[in-house]
Amino acid sequence: MAEENAAPRVLLVWQTCNLLMSLFFALSTYVQINDPDAGLWMVAYGVPALLCASVGVRPRVTECLPWRRVADLHVTVAAAAVALLGWTLYRGRVSDVFQREEGREFSGLMLTLVWLLLCRHSGRSPVGMLRLCTAVAITVFPFVAWLYYYINKELRANWPSHCKTAI
Repeated sequence: MAEENAAPRVLLVWQTCNLLMSLFFALSTYVQINDPDAGLWMVAYGVPALLCASVGVRPRVTECLPWRRVADLHVTVAAAAVALLGWTLYRGRVSDVFQREEGREFSGLMLTLVWLLLCRHSGRSPVGMLRLCTAVAITVFPFVAWLYYYINKELRANWPSHCKTAI
């Protein structure tokens, strides 16, 4: 009986996480507006924003072929870019990842990659507690990190001007 009562709440939390991640990815899309390669990064964040919004509204959409194909294509391209950026960071022995453009790009793409993989086939069966707890943790992280960097201006002091002026 307790499991039957928990299922609607679990689904509601899952949908809420997807809507919040959609909001985060939409904000990430917006702040790219003055980036030198804005078009590329707006697509990189805009596609996950739309995919997450669709899961937030209709969780079983992940089992539709068009959703899966778009998500799979995005994951494939993001994984290749993450590998290249990761290699660049490793080769450069970068330790202050968020202070480098490549590090911020790597982190953003890694977040989209992990989130879309978390969503994959989530409409096939009820969302389990492991997936749900992971989703809640991942959902909270970017908002807290963004707020932290927004409050601590000295952390952004060495960022290029296009990273400081969007919001």
